[in-house]
Amino acid sequence: MKLKHTLMAAIGLAFAASAVHADINVGVTVSATGPAASLGIPEKNTFALMPTTIGGEKVNYIVLDDASDTTTAVKNVRKLITENKVDVIIGSTTTPNSLAMIDVVAEAATPMISMAASARIIEPIDDKKRWVFKTPQNDAQMATAIIEHMTNNNVKTVAFIGFADAYGEGWYEQFKSVAEARKLQIVANERFNRNDTSVTGQILKIISSRPDAVLIAGSGTPAALPQKTLKERGYAGKLYQTHGVANNDFLRVCGKDCEGTFLPAGPVLVAAQLPDSNPVKKPALEYIAKYEAAHGKGSVSTFGAHAWDAGLLMAAAVPEALKKAKPGTAEFRAAMRDALENVKELPAAHGIFNMSPTDHLGFDQRARVMVEIKNGTWSLVK
Repeated sequence: MKLKHTLMAAIGLAFAASAVHADINVGVTVSATGPAASLGIPEKNTFALMPTTIGGEKVNYIVLDDASDTTTAVKNVRKLITENKVDVIIGSTTTPNSLAMIDVVAEAATPMISMAASARIIEPIDDKKRWVFKTPQNDAQMATAIIEHMTNNNVKTVAFIGFADAYGEGWYEQFKSVAEARKLQIVANERFNRNDTSVTGQILKIISSRPDAVLIAGSGTPAALPQKTLKERGYAGKLYQTHGVANNDFLRVCGKDCEGTFLPAGPVLVAAQLPDSNPVKKPALEYIAKYEAAHGKGSVSTFGAHAWDAGLLMAAAVPEALKKAKPGTAEFRAAMRDALENVKELPAAHGIFNMSPTDHLGFDQRARVMVEIKNGTWSLVK
């Protein structure tokens, strides 16, 4: 009997010790294959650069590929929550995938940091979206930058072509709202799918509307298709893309057809060209140095930086959450959510985070710059 009590006591002590020193488990789903792979691969690579200890606790990153597929993204999140017992979810790469994940994380009361752009992911904040945060700039911030550039360059009419999904629709809504306020006329509104091989019909309609400029609302390499088709058909007006194309794979696929294109982007894309007074320059250059040390000069993209910023947010929240609860518990997940919502003045690769109960992005205008593609590279518009 005495031996039995001794064994039970030892088991109890061991269990208590493991509970006290439980690891922090981070569940990640990225689009490392499929149409959004040029975005997801640098994100996936970035998680290998993140700290493995935060606040004195070991951090485990469980990274899954959702293949740019919404159904797979949801399956990944369910697996990460039910089997891996994660404390926080980071992902996914695209807006449709991220939107589909919200119900799952809300039901499980697990905080999620998205790496996708649409404001719909976090707005309006309700009982579900109170668990959701994101790192990319909102479409409205970027749309305003584009329209300011258009109006400053005598653009009066513009045609729009975007993805036939939540990314394209979100961008059109934001762009249309700001354009109407600035008296900019939208003369065409077309859509295409991420895996389309031809957009000739849509481009012919756009050209027939004779716009001063065309805005292409796509992301990754698929966004090159409308641009190349416009050039093939002889369009000579101004061309704009969104921050969804800010990686070197897009430059490679689009080639000469992208020369002279304008787009808004996070400061990390042109960090070395920023003035030293810009508060984002230092953290952006720090990320670039880490990434290029692992993957070679010129390998950085803004998408990997969105993942890096998600890691910075998590690292800022963990010490606060640890004051209230231990990893692996519902209390810790709730404390993480609360801590994320209260992050203030956090310098990151894309901007300065100031979260609040009504703002789960927390970026101001320091999180955007206008960029022109010149000689096959990114050039800061001053």
